[in-house]
Amino acid sequence: QVQLVESGGGLVQAGGSLRLSCAASGRTFSSFSMGWFRQAPGKESELVGWISKSGARTYHADSVKGRFTISRDNAKNTVDLQMNSLKPEDTAVYYCAATSTVIMSTQRNGYEYWGQGTQVTVSS
Repeated sequence: QVQLVESGGGLVQAGGSLRLSCAASGRTFSSFSMGWFRQAPGKESELVGWISKSGARTYHADSVKGRFTISRDNAKNTVDLQMNSLKPEDTAVYYCAATSTVIMSTQRNGYEYWGQGTQVTVSS
């Protein structure tokens, strides 16, 4: 079993920055690829970032590319999402998720473990 806990969400003005963090416990962190999803009311769940087990490979959705950066620190068992140039449309609950596979998936069912989510609200 893997436990994931997100933190760092909050209220920020458009154009501002926020850094989300996900702390993992229960298994060897480096055994998992990690993803960040977001869910906004009336919208489909969206994978915004993915990072391989070693951190050597990353994926960012077109909607956030150039603004968001996913990273991980396997020594600290954490994965972060640095969010810059935030827009009101970035408002959502953000979730971290873990998968033991090496194949990047944009779908929720590709991930085995999930955090509880953290709210990000961007005001205009």
